[in-house]
Amino acid sequence: MKGKSFLAGNISSFTQALESMVVTEDLCRAPGLLQGLDPRVKVITLVLFIILVGLAQSLPILILIFIFAFVCVILSKIPHVHFLKRLFIFIPLFTAVIAIPALFITPGVPLLSLAGRTIITEQGARTAGFLIMRVVDSLSLGLLLVLTTPWTKLLAALRWLRLPSLIVAVLGMTYRYIFLLLHTTNAMFLARRSRIIGGFRGGENRRWLGRALVTAMMKSQYLSEEVYLAMLSRGYQGEVYILSDLTMRRRDYLWAAFSVVAALLILGCTYL
Repeated sequence: MKGKSFLAGNISSFTQALESMVVTEDLCRAPGLLQGLDPRVKVITLVLFIILVGLAQSLPILILIFIFAFVCVILSKIPHVHFLKRLFIFIPLFTAVIAIPALFITPGVPLLSLAGRTIITEQGARTAGFLIMRVVDSLSLGLLLVLTTPWTKLLAALRWLRLPSLIVAVLGMTYRYIFLLLHTTNAMFLARRSRIIGGFRGGENRRWLGRALVTAMMKSQYLSEEVYLAMLSRGYQGEVYILSDLTMRRRDYLWAAFSVVAALLILGCTYL
């Protein structure tokens, strides 16, 4: 591998990660349906729907929940391609590894036979379908929450729901300084790229990458100590606050009422 392609690929990856985070922040401020809701209401209602996904015993209901999530994507003005790309990148990597074997090893009524032997059963196809749809629905609802809620307000909602303050602080700092870590790493690759005329062998690239990782870790440790001391000097006592207060409005109550009615209807269709 030449040094040029090695560095160009890594620089491109880090840059795309930074751009993806910026796009997510822009979506949280878009004038859409879910962006205008109180984050506490969104957390509670979307988690309620995720629980319903796990309780559902009918594929049509799971498909209906996905349609509902996609309608929310449209009303929240989230780009369809951006949403679907984030959603379905996980399905082939994780779910298919478990779902595909279920097609062949689950006993039941033959659905596909070859040379007199049962290859796929109806029960196996149903089991795989349930698994895939549950994962798709759960990821869709989780993405809706993340893409329509600023990180600080999401953490404030979790703290309001009595998530320990230490966990909230760690999550907030991790999200905030991952930008800085990506920017620092990207700058290291760009600095080396700007000083290369020819190319390097794979061994040289791997040695440089190892040194770069060690340097990034040392910078991260030093930065964490400096940030913590700066927080203490400004009166930090273990609790995290946000500048804007969380307030309930009419649309929040309407959304909560709609979610409760929809949940009751889904439970009724599932168990009656």
